[in-house]
Amino acid sequence: MRLQDKVIIVTGSTTGIGRAIAERCVAEGARVLVHGRDRAKGEAVVAKLGGRAALQVDDLADPACPPRIAAAAMAAFGRIDGVVNNAALVPRTTIYTAKVEDFEHTMAVNVRAPIFLIQAAFAQLKANRGSVINIGSINAHSGEPTFLHYSASKGALQTVTRNLANAHCNDQVRFTHFNVGWVLSDNEYTKQVAEGAPADWHTKIPQAYAPSGHLIAPETIAAAAVFWLSDESRPISGTVMELEQYSVYGRNPAKT
Repeated sequence: MRLQDKVIIVTGSTTGIGRAIAERCVAEGARVLVHGRDRAKGEAVVAKLGGRAALQVDDLADPACPPRIAAAAMAAFGRIDGVVNNAALVPRTTIYTAKVEDFEHTMAVNVRAPIFLIQAAFAQLKANRGSVINIGSINAHSGEPTFLHYSASKGALQTVTRNLANAHCNDQVRFTHFNVGWVLSDNEYTKQVAEGAPADWHTKIPQAYAPSGHLIAPETIAAAAVFWLSDESRPISGTVMELEQYSVYGRNPAKT
C-alpha cells in the first residue's frame, strides 16, 4: 500500500485520467476527494470506491471553487497529502477563431484553478510533506494547429510547476508535471465520434501517433501518478515527465 492513509485531491476525477488516478490511489490505500461537474458520474465513482472517497461537485471556472475543494477534503478526511490538478478544458481554437472570453475561460480552468487549489491546500501539503502533480500535455511544446488556447494553458501550467518546485523545495512540498500524449479517455473517444470519426476509430491509429498500435490507457498515467504521489519518489521535485509513446524532443521519423 504505497499511499496508505494519504488523502489525495483529484480534480476532474469523474471520468478518464482523473477517474483512473482516483481508483488507483484508493487501491494503494489512499482516501480521495473526487471532483467534477457531473453529480451522477461523481456519485457513481464514489460508490465504486466505497468509504474511502468523498465528492465535491463544483466548477473550476468559479474563482471560489478551489478553496471549496480543499475545504471539502478537510471536512471529509481531516488532512491533505496530495493534489492532482487533472481537470482541463480542451477547446479547438486557432488565431482565426480565438475569442477573449474563450481564452479567459480556458486559462481560468487550466491555469488559475490549479494555482489557487495548491494555495488553498498548501498549509496541509507543507505540514504533511505532500506532493502535487499537474497534468499537462505534450501540446505545451507547441501544440496541434487547432489547440491554440489549450497549448498556451498547458505551457503556462508547466512553468507553474517548475516555479513552485523551485520556490518551495525547502518546504518539503514536491511538484511534478506530466505532459501526457494521446490518451484513450472517455471524453476523447466521445469527442472524436462527435467530430465524425467512426465508432472504431481508436483501433485504426496511424503508427506515427501510436507506435504500439494503440493509444495510451488512463490506467498507465494513473500508475505513474502513484509513484510521484508516494514517498518512494521523495525527495525528487520539479520533474517534467513526457508520457508519450515516442521521444517528444527532437523526434525525426524515418523518411523512407
